Amino acid sequence: MKARQKGFERIPPAPVIRIIQPFQAFAENKAAGGILLLVCTAAALAWANSPWASSYTALWHTDLTISVGGAGLRHDLHFWVNDLLMAIFFFLVGLEIKREVLVGELASVRQAILPIVAAAGGVAIPAILYSLVNAGGPGAHGWGIPMATDIAFALGVMALLGDRVPTALKVFLTALAIVDDIAAVVVIALFYTTEISWSALGVAALCLGVLVTMNRLGARHPLTYAMLGAILWLAVLASGVHPTIAGIALAMTIPSRTPLDSRQFVLRGRRVLDHFEQAAESERSLMNDEQQQAALLALEEACEKVQPPLHRMERALHPWVTFLIMPLFALANAGVPLGGDVAGALLQPVALGVLLGLVVGKPLGITLACWLTVRTRVASLPSGITWRHIHAASWLGGIGFTMSLFVAGLAFNEESLLTMAKLGILSASLIAGIVGAMLLARQRPAAS
Repeated sequence: MKARQKGFERIPPAPVIRIIQPFQAFAENKAAGGILLLVCTAAALAWANSPWASSYTALWHTDLTISVGGAGLRHDLHFWVNDLLMAIFFFLVGLEIKREVLVGELASVRQAILPIVAAAGGVAIPAILYSLVNAGGPGAHGWGIPMATDIAFALGVMALLGDRVPTALKVFLTALAIVDDIAAVVVIALFYTTEISWSALGVAALCLGVLVTMNRLGARHPLTYAMLGAILWLAVLASGVHPTIAGIALAMTIPSRTPLDSRQFVLRGRRVLDHFEQAAESERSLMNDEQQQAALLALEEACEKVQPPLHRMERALHPWVTFLIMPLFALANAGVPLGGDVAGALLQPVALGVLLGLVVGKPLGITLACWLTVRTRVASLPSGITWRHIHAASWLGGIGFTMSLFVAGLAFNEESLLTMAKLGILSASLIAGIVGAMLLARQRPAAS
């Protein structure tokens, strides 16, 4: 559980809290998301290679219709996971990107240059290696598969290693993965889009304009952005661009400013609490004391206005994405029928290209880009980080999993090519995770 904040007394927990505390402790563990993803991946693999494999395929091809009035959408469960739920995942990614650009590691050129250049190397080299293996072949279109890093898995591995991983290294890898995600979004929008409906794209652009206007007018309620976001998703879906792009676009319109600054909040909070204290002296019950209730509502309103909607939405969505959407995505996409000759399958061009891209290209690209940047004095290594740390983190960058599986689904319609890509992704992510963990485990614990 989180450490008690200084200056705040802990409220005694209700009896039921003692029952759910173990689950809360697991959820608050930074490795929890990665562990759950691993469990769902193993479950999908086991199911797809069991005597009940046909039920795995049948489940994700079960049709589900969502309709309002006479209009509706009818698709299988796999579509709703990959196109709707993953749009929410991309929305959260977009919120993280916006936060990092505004106030995080990407807020200044000096802070951002090393992870940006490292990400560029970790994107380019894997794509080049994959393309060299698959040039002119049926799998050539999958060059974007080994480009991205699965930050949930990577940070999960780091969390398991505790104080052997400097905080600065976690920050570096997070910033790198966010730049990776930006590159992946651009690649999806530009290279994995088929036919374009310009009229639907125009509706999407109009919807974005309305969202930006609502931001400027001070609209802060999440429901406003959820309703307009649903229209944006439908428009992007109809346009031919992958609908998950709507999640990123929507995130860019979420307000990051507050109508109440910290000093105003403190002054208003003190006045409200004084008013509440005076009202409480009447010895009336809170339930029938209008003055106390009014003070509480005013304090609640002040608390809401001092928090940026971007921060509140990111915090609210994070557990849903970590413990529902990403595990469902893994369960729906990681079920690869392995067959008998796994080693032979990994030597097929698509699987081999993905494997080389993630296991060779990522460590090589990230480490080489960092070395050139530091060598030319464009940037320097963060304090407390050595080249061994960078090399270990570059291996963790080879855990492609979520985004790689997603891009593979966009790149290939042919089942055999998709299966080869998934096999390469799963194998490479396992190898990269193990090697990265072993390299970090050899480091000395950070001084306390």
